[in-house]
Amino acid sequence: MPSPRLLRVLTALDALVDWERRDRRGMHVGLAPMTDLMERLGEPQRRFRVVHVTGTKGKGTTAALVAEALRRAGLRTGLYTSPHLHRVNERVRIDGIEVGDEELAVALEDAFRAREAAILESTAADEATWFDLVTAAAFLVFSRAECAWAVVEVGIGGRLDSTNVADGEVCVVTNIDLEHVQVLGPTHAAIAREKGGIVKRSSVLVTGVTGDPNSGPEADAAPVLEGIASALGVRVVRPARRAESLLDRNVDLARLVLDELGRRGVRGSDQELLSGSALGADAIGAARLAGRQELRRVGHTPVLLDGAHVASSITAVLHEAAADPRLPRKKPVVVLALGRDKDAPAILKALRDGVDRLLCTTAASGSLRAVETLVEESSRAGIGAETAADPASALTRAIQLAAAGETWVLVTGSFHLVGAVRLLLDAPSTDTDPRC
Repeated sequence: MPSPRLLRVLTALDALVDWERRDRRGMHVGLAPMTDLMERLGEPQRRFRVVHVTGTKGKGTTAALVAEALRRAGLRTGLYTSPHLHRVNERVRIDGIEVGDEELAVALEDAFRAREAAILESTAADEATWFDLVTAAAFLVFSRAECAWAVVEVGIGGRLDSTNVADGEVCVVTNIDLEHVQVLGPTHAAIAREKGGIVKRSSVLVTGVTGDPNSGPEADAAPVLEGIASALGVRVVRPARRAESLLDRNVDLARLVLDELGRRGVRGSDQELLSGSALGADAIGAARLAGRQELRRVGHTPVLLDGAHVASSITAVLHEAAADPRLPRKKPVVVLALGRDKDAPAILKALRDGVDRLLCTTAASGSLRAVETLVEESSRAGIGAETAADPASALTRAIQLAAAGETWVLVTGSFHLVGAVRLLLDAPSTDTDPRC
């Protein structure tokens, strides 16, 4: 439970426009409110150096890997990620530790005051959103904690995202796929233009996007990113290989980021130049984010949690799971919820051949499809699905089915669903082993 002070400011915050919980098909984006807010707060994002990370899949994990390496190098480091699963504090970490309630409350109050001044003066920040204020508060927290570095994950897209008031010295585009098409555009090239918008003239671009025709439609994104970098005089750096697993791809990108920081003369507390070789197994394990390929256990049944919400990401999760020795070599029982703006036909097509049983549900938070709608879409995709009114009944039924079939459970499609299921798994009455 948040402290009384933080609870008061969060209640006020929830009255603002929150596109994470609304249907994004009507989303309006722009940097003017955030730019005004930062000016009123004294430009806190200029008081630390930044690594900026975007992409369709893996941006949170890549950001966490870089932040963990910087922390282990003895550099005071902030990490800003989204979404959170349970507490807003999860988004704002310093040296691996969530910001405290009081520090976050003070920063949010200051952001609110800046917005209120803008309302009185009718300037752009009078339209600052929930995400604008949380991002502003994160930058205030990092500045006040005297962070040397902040690793900042983009919310949506990049060019017009609230985080783009910060200038990344190394900018990362993990990959490109169709997502938030009503906001970012209908093609891989259009989405690449938005995500490539975080690249700044004095930065370097690290990306896993290649022009390799074997990468499918994502190959259309590579020339766009190259064009952005060329226009700004920015180098483009890519991994020498395309790793098989998602985690290994993220690790490769994080190591390239650290190499680039070393080339810029960044040294750890031991005065050694940073390099990717410092990102070892211990750091990789410590950087794991909740709800991203998180494996739990209920009794003897493995439960994999992943908030993947585009078709290619779900395909990748299933591919990774097939090679995971901790999971039975059988198709999973899948618990699925989807946002109203997600491409349900593509996601269901990705699931169709890899599912033992499908349970369609929803969660109280977020702008999610009705269960009945999702079941109808599943039927049209050739998947027979059961309904579950809420995450608790979905999890209970999934465990029952998986135990009977000696298989495993995948919970996916929405971070709102994953967050709700994690709470159920963490309840004292649930027989879980988070060390699975």
